[in-house]
Amino acid sequence: MPEMTPSNREAARRIGISETALRKAEGSGRIVREPDGQWDIDKTRRRLVETADPHRSPLAGGSGAEGTPYARLKVAQLALKVEAQRLALDENKRRLLDVAEVNATIDEIAGAMRDALLNWPARVSGLIAAELGVDPHLLQTVLQGHITDLLSEAADRFDPPGLGDRAQDP
Repeated sequence: MPEMTPSNREAARRIGISETALRKAEGSGRIVREPDGQWDIDKTRRRLVETADPHRSPLAGGSGAEGTPYARLKVAQLALKVEAQRLALDENKRRLLDVAEVNATIDEIAGAMRDALLNWPARVSGLIAAELGVDPHLLQTVLQGHITDLLSEAADRFDPPGLGDRAQDP
């Protein structure tokens, strides 16, 4: 059966802390009484150790302080600060790119490439037809059809259905 007491003073004495520290911990929500209003000494001691600041509390000074939830939280908080500082440094050094700006540049380059490919048969069909001795209009029509098919395949591969829909919903 758990060790129980209704007295703040007795609970603090059994745990090994001051009554003021017990009241502060209760006031901050680190520990709570049992539903019947008594203190469960073992449960309260465990909860105090779990939530203790390892740099300030003698309860957290043991060898397991690194494993307490508070200590893990402090490590996670430090890691987030380091990551935020790294991102700020990368942003200051212009190592980060704006996604919308990059997408606009890629669209511009892809559009220029598409236009160049679509205009290519009209520019070269006469030269190729003269070398092969075929009708220039027929050659241009055949080349235009193959380039249109190539661009359609590339569009399907590089812009799958639904991808454009997600990009428009930021």
